[in-house]
Amino acid sequence: MSNAIAQPQSTAKRLWHKYRFHLNIVLVLIPLGFMPAYLQNAAMFRGTLGLGERDIGEFAVGPWTARVAEWHVGEPEAEGQAGNMKEFTVALCQACLPQVKAAYLRIGKPRSLRTAGALLSGSPYRLMAEVVVPKTTTASSELWLTVEGWDGRVHQTAIPLTQASPSLVTWLERQPGARP
Repeated sequence: MSNAIAQPQSTAKRLWHKYRFHLNIVLVLIPLGFMPAYLQNAAMFRGTLGLGERDIGEFAVGPWTARVAEWHVGEPEAEGQAGNMKEFTVALCQACLPQVKAAYLRIGKPRSLRTAGALLSGSPYRLMAEVVVPKTTTASSELWLTVEGWDGRVHQTAIPLTQASPSLVTWLERQPGARP
């Protein structure tokens, strides 16, 4: 037989053995609290919630129509040297899909096709673009949608920024040195 004397367990060790099961349950429940936000984001990317968080409307662009939406409602994201960026989505009409070569979004009227703005990319049923918010943007500025057809014709439409993104206008008004 052994002459070893059993050492009494420390209080911390006894608590660890007693509550480790409960701690594991808590570690499983914490990620479940984030599931609703994850599922909403996944549904938005699948397109089951529409074009974006806020539909702006349907607009005529030459002979075609396009539905425009604000991807995320809120302030623009700061994106380094390019400046602040705001995401928009566009869905072209079913009949115009084979006729459209490219579509662009820009805040402020483009001077030419070379300065048409951010190229919309993605599925033809939901095109996305991150639009640069210039430092000179005011609440009276406009979001310009430029669509180029395969025949070489270019069509444009302007959407008032107050209609396109009220949250962006609110953010612009809060900026230091804001212009009316």
